[in-house]
Amino acid sequence: MAKGQEVKCKVAEKPLDNFKARIRQLTRRSGGRSMGQVVEKLRPYLLGWKACFGMAQTPRVWRELDEWLRHRLRAIQLRQWKRPRTIFRKIKALGASEDVAKQVVGNCHRWWPNSDRLLKMVLTIAYFDRLGLPRLS
Repeated sequence: MAKGQEVKCKVAEKPLDNFKARIRQLTRRSGGRSMGQVVEKLRPYLLGWKACFGMAQTPRVWRELDEWLRHRLRAIQLRQWKRPRTIFRKIKALGASEDVAKQVVGNCHRWWPNSDRLLKMVLTIAYFDRLGLPRLS
């Protein structure tokens, strides 16, 4: 290795696939748990995984995993609220405008696509920080 070059560690595909599989297992929609309980279950796993692979200098990978995880949690939250009336009431209670709440409710049964659009403005990173979810990036 030439002088001045630094070694860049990358996270291999298999550990990333294992990470996502474990997150899917911990965040199953059929668990009947509140979002706080889901975050409580995720916290030790995320902190351990971050400590284990924290030396890898791959900020893009961490950012993408962080975005994917929050996207998944938003979809789960939307699914837990179920009914359009409940979704509207909960989103308004979190501080969204009536227009945003109506748009989310209009597409309420498409959980995955809807959780990456306007719901990002309501269930923000700060919302998940308050729940105690550690950031990966």
